[in-house]
Order: sequence, then C-alpha cells, then structure tokens
Amino acid sequence: MSLTRLLSPRILLAAMFVACAGLLAYGLYLQHAVGLQPCPMCILQRYAFVVLGLIAMVGMIHGPQRTGLRLYGALIGLTAIAGGSVAIRQTWLQHNPPAIAECGPGLEYMLESFPLTEAWPMIFQGSGDCSKVDWTFIGLSIAEWSLVCFIGFLIGAVLVVLGSRRTAAGK
Repeated sequence: MSLTRLLSPRILLAAMFVACAGLLAYGLYLQHAVGLQPCPMCILQRYAFVVLGLIAMVGMIHGPQRTGLRLYGALIGLTAIAGGSVAIRQTWLQHNPPAIAECGPGLEYMLESFPLTEAWPMIFQGSGDCSKVDWTFIGLSIAEWSLVCFIGFLIGAVLVVLGSRRTAAGK
C-alpha cells in the first residue's frame, strides 16, 4: 500500500503544520532557555518555517480539492526550497568559515538601517555568527537539521500534490 493511500493530503498538511510549530518552539527554547542567539540566516530559516506552517494550516483548514491541493503543495515546496537554500548556505559557511570571523549586525538592525536592496546581500553573506556551530545533535548542526527538515517538507509537498491526483480520481 502506498504512502499517499495511507495519508490524506489534509493529514499531511496537519502534520506539516504541527512539525513547523514544534521546530519553532524548539528554536525559541534554544534561544531563551539555553541562550543560543540566532544569526541572520537562522532568523530567515525561522521565517520560512513560519510561512510553511501557515500555508499548511490554511490548506488543512480549507480542505481543498485537486487544484487547491496542487497550489498548496507548490507553495509549500517553494517555501521549503527557499528555506533549504538558506540552510545550505549556512551549512557551507559552517564547513568553510571565513578567515576573519567578524560578528556582523543583527537582522533587525540591517533591515531597519539599510534599504532592502543593500540588506538582502548582507544577510546572505553571513557573519562570524552564521559560521559558528554552537549546538549539534547526532553530529549535525542546527543549520544541517534545518536542511533535513526542509527536504522533508519538500517531500511532503510532493505527497500533497500526489494526493491531489488521488482526490481527483475519487479514490
């Protein structure tokens, strides 16, 4: 029996929403209880998890049919790709740290002090903070775990789209 037969698109969307909420809660725990301060790239990944979770929640509540499921699946997939791209860049920085680790300004400061056209490249350049690994689990950093999660969400988006085919067929 295939996975798309076991899990309806609505259940997949609900699972993605719960997973995003859990990831965000754990990130806030690491920040406020453990004292790990997020870098600009971590913040961008959090925003991607928020957007992804909101799309999944709306899709779960809406309960659309074929076209709507494809739309939600595509939006989730694009968001997972965007968040995964940031995670890939941060992972690369962690494995290839800059020769001179400079702690750059925080995301809020950059967005408030510079126009978006100047702040955007600075965010992706990263800073010494973005290349620092403060926490690992089973040998993977937060950025690497984030990438694993975004890949999982991308697979979930594909399953939602495949589920839309099953819904349209009336099975």
